[in-house]
Amino acid sequence: MSGPRSHRAVLTGWGRTAPSAADVVHAVHPAVVDEALAAAADRGLVARGMGRSYGDAAQNAGGTVVDATWLDGIHEIDLESGRITVGGGVSLQTLMERFVPLGWFVPVTPGTRLVTVGGAIAADIHGKNHHVDGSFCSHVTSMTLVTPTGPHVLSAHSDPDLFWATAGGMGLTGIVTEATLQMVPVETSYMLVDTERAVDLDDVMAKMLHGDDDYRYSVAWIDCQSTGSRLGRSVLTRGDHARLEDLPARLRNDPDRARAFVPRQLARVPLTAPPGLLNPLTVGAFNELWFRKAPKRQLGKAHHMTGFFHPLDGVGDWNRLYGPKGFLQYQFVVPDTEGEAVRRIIGRLTEVKLASFLAVLKRFGHGDPGHLSFPMPGWTLALDLPVGYPTLDALLDELDTWVLEAGGRIYLAKDSRLAPETFRAMYPRVDEFTEVRRRVDPDGLLQSDLGRRLGLCGPG
Repeated sequence: MSGPRSHRAVLTGWGRTAPSAADVVHAVHPAVVDEALAAAADRGLVARGMGRSYGDAAQNAGGTVVDATWLDGIHEIDLESGRITVGGGVSLQTLMERFVPLGWFVPVTPGTRLVTVGGAIAADIHGKNHHVDGSFCSHVTSMTLVTPTGPHVLSAHSDPDLFWATAGGMGLTGIVTEATLQMVPVETSYMLVDTERAVDLDDVMAKMLHGDDDYRYSVAWIDCQSTGSRLGRSVLTRGDHARLEDLPARLRNDPDRARAFVPRQLARVPLTAPPGLLNPLTVGAFNELWFRKAPKRQLGKAHHMTGFFHPLDGVGDWNRLYGPKGFLQYQFVVPDTEGEAVRRIIGRLTEVKLASFLAVLKRFGHGDPGHLSFPMPGWTLALDLPVGYPTLDALLDELDTWVLEAGGRIYLAKDSRLAPETFRAMYPRVDEFTEVRRRVDPDGLLQSDLGRRLGLCGPG
């Protein structure tokens, strides 16, 4: 059977590792998704948004990848309730640009706004407000999911099994072509932010345990190069949406400016950096500067949303800084009672002098009921690690063991190397997920490099 027009392309995740070639189909209309599914061959099909999964979730070697960014329509808007219906390819950036000036913000955003709604559902993304608002799919009231057995209009009430298998299911239950979201009311595009330094890991974790409930958003940057009594020294940033009356006079007197959301790219990395640019010396120097420039304690400072939520989006193609081999992000969560595992892992990284340019600690609240959804109540640490460290694979296998022993798990949207047996131990509801998948995809047409690597679909 002939299918929709496609072109061959080599794809990677944001970490720029493990490239694979696939036939890319542009879903210029929802009907193209149906055509692509009907024409899918042995190597199957997966959807791809803006390519911000760090690993191989949106790749499908030898098969088809549907570029869903074309499904970018905004279909229904209720500005009274903040409920909107949009195409699965609409980006969070577009939603912010369109709706923040009208008084509505996305319910959950990760550290980048360059994520599609469909991708946000597939990864059940989380943000700095998880301890208050949970994950993205808690704010999805319904979605249209196109599967090999046909389209399904889902909600958490109409078909909870399929809805929650799709939440965090990494695109392996179907393609989200449309979703209805509940947005969050805001008065301005600014945040009121409290910033303070923490002298070590004990200090920052105590501050978060005893103070995070007073804030909607909270995140700590961790210096993974500091050792001894300064192990885990941090900069803790917390805040909430600013009202117009909270802002300086120059903004209070110009409400349109106070509500404007105009993201700007301040710089761009034009070329892939030479190997080894980010090493213990350069990262250590950056960390020292970053810690020293942060105020010891500053309360109620107005920051624009772009800088508070998405500072790295201001640097285009920043992933090139890690050199030609790329990098991986290692993000794990452990339960509240296992905070010592965070200390153990940070201590191990400092011991081997593995340079993590970005290390971010957050608190999670209750997780979604998704079979493969990542968050659980506790601590989550995300680490950017350069590929090329001589014993990186062995080191991360060691960390996997510690995370597993602590009752934790690894985030699939960031993963590029987890072993299938470790994955199964971390996600004990895999068999339930597989049963739901089989109901909507009996022939196993929905496939990805990640799915095959983890044993969720098809042979490798």
